[in-house]
Amino acid sequence: MENRKDREHRSGCPINLSLETLGDSWSLLIIRDLMFGNARHFRELLRSEEGISSNILADRLKKLVAQGIITSADDPTHKQKTIYSLTEMGIALVPVLVQLGGWGRKFLPASDELTIRIEVLQQGGPPMWDEFMDELRHIHLDQNAGRRPNTKGPSVHERLAAAYDSLIASKQRTPRR
Repeated sequence: MENRKDREHRSGCPINLSLETLGDSWSLLIIRDLMFGNARHFRELLRSEEGISSNILADRLKKLVAQGIITSADDPTHKQKTIYSLTEMGIALVPVLVQLGGWGRKFLPASDELTIRIEVLQQGGPPMWDEFMDELRHIHLDQNAGRRPNTKGPSVHERLAAAYDSLIASKQRTPRR
């Protein structure tokens, strides 16, 4: 009989395996910041609103790299910096994060400012998610990260930023009661 300690995972259930990979308090937030905030360096990721400590961030980054969800490479612009990138495995989490954020938006006291991007992605549905994943592939996987794929109109990143900026501007114009 196989001993539980001899197995690498508690079970082969896909939900269990996903939670073992992403279920800690920080991994999805780091992925979120790479994905939506384009935070690519340690110090940028350290500025997360949730206040991650540097030792926890370093540990989670190593874990995510070891799991193949992100990669790390020397930053060519600075010898002492590392640049983190999403892999295809990480980019494939876009629909998961949109659905998770949508659930939180519906059932939990999420702020308007931190919800607007999820709302836009939910409204755009799977076609927008695919476009966003293509943008992320271009940013994180391509050698020519400075150029956008041949598309017309603003990118998904630009549309998400515009929705956020518009919400902030409308809140500033609205007098408080």
